[in-house]
Amino acid sequence: MSRLYLDWNATTPLRPEARAAMAAAMDLVGNPSSVHAEGRAAKALIERARAQVSAALGAEGADIVFTSGATEAAGLACSGRGLVCAAVEHDAVTAWCAADLAVDGQGRVTVTDPARTALQLANSETGLLQNLPEGLAVSDLTQAFGKVPLAFNWLGIGMGLVSAHKLGGPKGIGALVVRQGIEVPPQIKGGGQEMGRRAGTENLIGIAGFGAAAEAAARDLANGVWEEVAELRNILESELSATAKETISVGNGTPRLPNTLCLIAPGWRGETQVMAMDLAGFAVSAGSACSSGKVRPSRVLTAMGFDEARAAQAIRVSIGPGVTRDDVLRFAQRWTAAYAKARARAA
Repeated sequence: MSRLYLDWNATTPLRPEARAAMAAAMDLVGNPSSVHAEGRAAKALIERARAQVSAALGAEGADIVFTSGATEAAGLACSGRGLVCAAVEHDAVTAWCAADLAVDGQGRVTVTDPARTALQLANSETGLLQNLPEGLAVSDLTQAFGKVPLAFNWLGIGMGLVSAHKLGGPKGIGALVVRQGIEVPPQIKGGGQEMGRRAGTENLIGIAGFGAAAEAAARDLANGVWEEVAELRNILESELSATAKETISVGNGTPRLPNTLCLIAPGWRGETQVMAMDLAGFAVSAGSACSSGKVRPSRVLTAMGFDEARAAQAIRVSIGPGVTRDDVLRFAQRWTAAYAKARARAA
């Protein structure tokens, strides 16, 4: 039986639209900074992709600064600004901000000074959604972009972070979205590309794929694709809760991403679950992909009030379009059987 990929929050399969756009970009020989016809053709492709990302984000009038990913965008947005955040943020944000803000048991963050705060829209591990206050300095939109309706211009934030590979684009390309009038000193200096905010010859192939993926993601969202995904996530959640009643579904009943299930299985460590499911043919994770290789309890869950033992017993199942009802039921059956064996061994 073929493997089943259930780790969409870590990275998504490449969309065919992105693959086609990238293949076409490979045939363009010009440097986007050159003024001849070949250079202008490459530049035009970048500007088309910029418009595609802007439209998908509802960010008309804002600047889309292409970067190597959301991590680089976080550094651009947060470096030197003296921002605060909560411990539920991604490592790319906590690396630049003081993680001092309070978090309640539902994952909600208390913001006292929006202009000095970085706050994610959606959490990668739990899927929990935040209410962003007006005037927020920075928001990590990476997980929400393409999965839930949003418009940068309606959020009332200064800057946003996005990444292509979370919505069917290639890895290694992202963007910083900047409201006009905000100064962003470059960290990579040189030729002055990307409006002087990120020097270096642009990643033409990655940018083309990002633009195509963003456009396709917006179309899927408008067509209700993620509502269908949410139904499958709810079926999976119900099956696991019914057959393993001692499990804890983090965030059940609160606003979440439509595809994300964070499950705590008492007595069964998260990394052991991941290995067992991998051997059974399923790809899941024990947290954020950037930290899942580190054997430590989830900082997100401990910030929400779970003790370290419970936080270490969590896995994340994140699904996407193309996953079927039979798929999630098959996973539920194999996971439940494996959990029963683990509990029997521990008894």
